[in-house]
Amino acid sequence: MTAISRRSFLERGTQGGLGAAMGICSLVSSSRAVPASDKVVVGVMGVGGRGTFLTTLFASRPDVEIAYICDVNSSKLEGAAKGVEELTTKRPKSVSDFRRMLDDRQVDAIINATPEHWHGLGTILACQAGKDVYVEKPASHNIWEGRKMVEAARKYKRVVQVGMQNRSAPYGRSAHEHIRAGKLGSVHLVRVFNMLNREPIQKTADTPVPVGLDWDMYLGPAADRSYNPVWRKRVFWDLDGGNITDDGVHQLDLARSIIGKSYPKSVHHAGGNLFFKDVAETPDTMLVTYEYDTLTLVFEASWWTPYMKKTPQHIRDGDLLPDWYPFNATRIEIYGTNGMMLVGRHGGGWQIYDAEGQKDLFEYGHHTKMQMAHVENFVNCIRSREQPNADIEEGHVSASLCHLANISYRVGNRRLEFDAAAGTFVNDKEADCYLKRTYRKPWVIPENV
Repeated sequence: MTAISRRSFLERGTQGGLGAAMGICSLVSSSRAVPASDKVVVGVMGVGGRGTFLTTLFASRPDVEIAYICDVNSSKLEGAAKGVEELTTKRPKSVSDFRRMLDDRQVDAIINATPEHWHGLGTILACQAGKDVYVEKPASHNIWEGRKMVEAARKYKRVVQVGMQNRSAPYGRSAHEHIRAGKLGSVHLVRVFNMLNREPIQKTADTPVPVGLDWDMYLGPAADRSYNPVWRKRVFWDLDGGNITDDGVHQLDLARSIIGKSYPKSVHHAGGNLFFKDVAETPDTMLVTYEYDTLTLVFEASWWTPYMKKTPQHIRDGDLLPDWYPFNATRIEIYGTNGMMLVGRHGGGWQIYDAEGQKDLFEYGHHTKMQMAHVENFVNCIRSREQPNADIEEGHVSASLCHLANISYRVGNRRLEFDAAAGTFVNDKEADCYLKRTYRKPWVIPENV
């Protein structure tokens, strides 16, 4: 397929939709299967901190070729491309427009490590172009968008792995097995923590767009606005979901996978911007209650607790368990009738206390091995066409829990009932308004993906 100029793409995209503009049908029909003897050819969309780290994990594999490095900030391209070349002796192509990667029929998969407002559209376009996708968490910017991502993955028969690497951790699976076997008795309460700290965020004057940054492309589906460094902070609804989507989604997803739960019947957010009086739109204090039939899941978060610390890396990568109390910032507590389980994300492992409060069983975790296993699972599924450990459907559900909490906050901290089958709230039109964003043309996700 011949390359499409930016102007003609925008004109045709506005008239006929993004899929039509890219000749999606021809791309899907020609997407190639990857024989076991061939390398999986990958393009990377976004080479910030996380994107660069993922690029290194993929490039370190002998069965993967990094063919493209892409970022809207051209100043990041040289370092990322050089890093791949040093690892593999082969320099990838550097591009600022991700559509160049989608045009290339030799590319098997896309790593989508963009800011979260680009996760949905970038993934859907990649699926339509016949590419498998590794997309960073949270899966989506909103609930409607997440469902469209699932629909696209299924329609185009794509492997879509969400970067919720806890699902590739053996200790997460063993924790689930212990609970399913009744080791804790029946479980009726789960508490998930994400207690962090940030600096105040004050808006400064708009400035010229930095040299090398395609600000229009960075905004993508989000509303048009003049450049200001503050917009790149993760506290504005149009671009991000705040504490719970940036970080807490990891613990919520791990808790869900261990206890085997999907959508709640209802959600109720309490809290708000109780400490910071700055320009942030997302809350700095959250107490979220999710109700299931016989279980209550509680998410507690703050952004003003400097004494709360994540588990140190040497513990997450070693045969050690965290100090669970009082200052572990990201623990999960699972309460059963016969005992309780404490779980640490990202290699933190788990520990069980019996009915007498005595330490019973435990298992260590290993963070780096877990992340490598998550990448390996994705690469293997590209060949086998099986669903990956963190399939987009699971990523969509976990992201939806985050979005449900934020919607409850945005409608005045009201308790909301959610109809998961319909994808809407029960008799609450105001809350329904937050299920979907307004997309800026031409970066619009169509109803029919």
